[in-house]
Amino acid sequence: MKKIVLIFAVGLLAYGCATVPLTGRSQLAMVSSAEIQPLVNEEYNKAKSSSKILTTTAEGKKVVRVGEKMAKAVEAYLISEGYESLVKEFAWEFNLLESDQVNAWCMPGGKVAFYTGIMPICQDETGIAVVMGHEIAHAVASHARERMSNGMMLNMGMSAVSTAMGQNPTMTQQILLQSIGMGSELGMLSFSRKHELEADEMGLIFMAMAGYDPRQAPIFWERMSKSGGAAPPEFLSTHPGPDRRIERLNANMPKAMEYYEKAK
Repeated sequence: MKKIVLIFAVGLLAYGCATVPLTGRSQLAMVSSAEIQPLVNEEYNKAKSSSKILTTTAEGKKVVRVGEKMAKAVEAYLISEGYESLVKEFAWEFNLLESDQVNAWCMPGGKVAFYTGIMPICQDETGIAVVMGHEIAHAVASHARERMSNGMMLNMGMSAVSTAMGQNPTMTQQILLQSIGMGSELGMLSFSRKHELEADEMGLIFMAMAGYDPRQAPIFWERMSKSGGAAPPEFLSTHPGPDRRIERLNANMPKAMEYYEKAK
């Protein structure tokens, strides 16, 4: 009996696996994008309605301009690599919300929000591109879906995920918010360092694809590490240390520069 259960479990996990574009890493994908997108749209609208939207300001327009430019470059890359189905899942939206939090996030489907608190650290459009590339990478790599899949497995075992989502919408909502970095209870559902470093690597290349100098990324993270005083900003609270991520960014710089030279 145990052997049968094991075979079933392995088969289920194999069925529910996906591959991250660019890095080629295998990930758990028990939750489909179609299943979570209605909840994503609802939560994104809640975030907008609970904050002052500054997207039409000069700073907000910069966020939109950088976001649209990078999304176009990333989609072109994904299509060239055979990920047309993934591109169809994106309905990009970029907003600047008023908040002192030094933070930005991206929901599945390409729903991006920057907080005004991070804009002084960005300084310019290239700085915005560093953050934007990192956030877009989370969406392209389906990190939230992966974290939700892990969360559902931990909370519900191997029962049907769609049934679990329907029977316990509150839990599903909490898992979604935690999986994109908006939840207050981080625990096991906070972004793993693996995801953060993967988003750094992909984001570095994405900004280069869009024609933004990737050499500015380590400089941005140096500014970020100095911005929090005694306590780190929210954007760094569950992330790898600045020194480690800067080291990794520099290690990936030659590859990113190849894309940057092509984009110039």
